Amino acid sequence: MLRSFIAVVSKDLTKGKWLAAARCYSSTVNEAKFDLRECKLHKLEEGPATETTLTREDGLKYYKEMLTIRRMETAAGNLYKEKAIRGFCHLYSGQEACCVGMESAITPNDKVITAYRAHGWTYCRGATPLEVLAELTGRKSGCAHGKGGSMHMYTPNFFGGNGIVGAQVPLGAGLAFAQKYLDDGGVTIALYGDGAANQGQVFEAYNMAKLWNLPVIFTCENNGYGMGTSLDRAAASTAFYTRGDYIPGIWVDGMDVLAVREATKWGAEYCRSGKGPLVFDLATYRYHGHSVSDPGTTYRTREEIQEVRQNRDPIGLFKEKLLTTKLALPEEIKKIDQEVKKLIDDTVKLAKADQELAVEELFNHVISNPDPDFKIRTIDPFTKVPSKSP
Repeated sequence: MLRSFIAVVSKDLTKGKWLAAARCYSSTVNEAKFDLRECKLHKLEEGPATETTLTREDGLKYYKEMLTIRRMETAAGNLYKEKAIRGFCHLYSGQEACCVGMESAITPNDKVITAYRAHGWTYCRGATPLEVLAELTGRKSGCAHGKGGSMHMYTPNFFGGNGIVGAQVPLGAGLAFAQKYLDDGGVTIALYGDGAANQGQVFEAYNMAKLWNLPVIFTCENNGYGMGTSLDRAAASTAFYTRGDYIPGIWVDGMDVLAVREATKWGAEYCRSGKGPLVFDLATYRYHGHSVSDPGTTYRTREEIQEVRQNRDPIGLFKEKLLTTKLALPEEIKKIDQEVKKLIDDTVKLAKADQELAVEELFNHVISNPDPDFKIRTIDPFTKVPSKSP
């Protein structure tokens, strides 16, 4: 069907900014332009764009992805309370714009490595909600067959989920070294929290990455708190984007999926061009405690959390943008909400009913492609069992 297009302009009254959209004669538009909060720069004369265009297709996709992560994490919290999830469980609620925005700006062949707050990234890197929730409940359908749990999730070109604070940062530098050595045009995103930003190994990785001009974006997902301490009490310098010293840095509004997307596009191109590493500071927030066992209210007020939920929530703000510019209709948003709710509800049932691994599976997948006669020692030095690996 032929459609005629006209230019329409609407004003975002909450920010006093003008939003332009290309509208057809149907009830929605195909794309819209948005102003972005300007990034803060360190050792850079220019940075990411302060304006971007969003298509209707991408807008609906980002909204659904962020909402899926939010509901998946809510389900994980409930499963933990039911004791269907044991051990540690670090939720990503509130930080959805970080992983969705960054993933939308890189390729599947690029590499990502993060810390233990990994569920959202695991999903963005290709795992299904079932593979995430089954992993959390220790079931066979999990992305690591139930062996890794919350802190050790993997997909192709996603290297975890790492439990040691800050240890993933030098590993990320190593991944970037391999990319440069192979000259494959790839870039690595190495993520860590504001608590891990004070680890010595982070600065050692900075040094090597700059010496060799590795294609890596060191990304601090700055949610404001370490295990139970605000960043103001833990860090003498809270300008994490300047922490690279000789490495250029960028502060980004981590609650805006479009700002994160544009910053990552710019940063990835910078790294691919051979200019070396960058340090990102994504200003975000976590709604829950450090882990599910931490109520998260002994070192911050409930009012603070509620204020962020009401005024800075990445999903709520993005939904408002979609509706204000007519990129989506209220009934479309409602339909997505219902679809995602059903998906996660059904997935929870599947994860709880899924098969647990047999005990002998503990000895498998220890090393990659072992000799057929490779055996694993058990609890004593004399008893050994065969090990299988695909």
